[in-house]
Amino acid sequence: MDDGLAVSPAREPQPREQWPWPRPSLLGGLGQAHRDRLLALGARVRYPAERILIRESEETDFVLILLDGVVKATGRTRDGRDALLAVRMGGDLVGELAAVDGGPRSATVTTCGPVVARSVTGEAFRDCMRRDPQLGQAVNAAVVAKLRSANTHRLDFTGCDVTTRLARVLHQIARTYGRPVGRGAAIHWPLTQPELATLAGAAEPSVHKALRRLREAGAVSTGYRTVTIDDLALLNSIAFD
Repeated sequence: MDDGLAVSPAREPQPREQWPWPRPSLLGGLGQAHRDRLLALGARVRYPAERILIRESEETDFVLILLDGVVKATGRTRDGRDALLAVRMGGDLVGELAAVDGGPRSATVTTCGPVVARSVTGEAFRDCMRRDPQLGQAVNAAVVAKLRSANTHRLDFTGCDVTTRLARVLHQIARTYGRPVGRGAAIHWPLTQPELATLAGAAEPSVHKALRRLREAGAVSTGYRTVTIDDLALLNSIAFD
């Protein structure tokens, strides 16, 4: 059993307008004028893999506009473990909550591979939102969507077995961040199976068994650090029927 999902090779950053931001992401859903206004903020920065960008509980308020790459948000549990809270990719914002309310950071954000972003001060971010109400509304809607997704994630898992929970996690990832491939989608990001187990709310051995069941059903296939959704409709049926 391979120990993780896909690790995408490092890529040279493309011109801004050519980045394939997913439609559900903030940048993917903005009109050109609002997107340009947001991307004019701050300075472009590049980070290597495994770099901590934001630490839980620290008192900072800068915002990162992710242009390319993947980051994960983790939180420390009462027993000292790091729990995976969310994964964000190019097109998303990270750090906006502290910029809006001035509170401490609610999670630690770490790069899962090379990342390109724009780093924006909290003051500049808030000023832009005030000057462009439509952009501010879009940012607020993105924040609300994240909160709704987190709530739905918790509610959906009530009473579900591990295979169903894993199918729902993979379906959500594929629909949001996957690249269409035939009837399915390819998922290319460096998320380990222990982290996938955290998202599914299950023990790692149980996730291994669930992945095997999904492979045997023909819904997914796995290779060396890769997972592909072979049949998105079938995965949807397993997840929600």
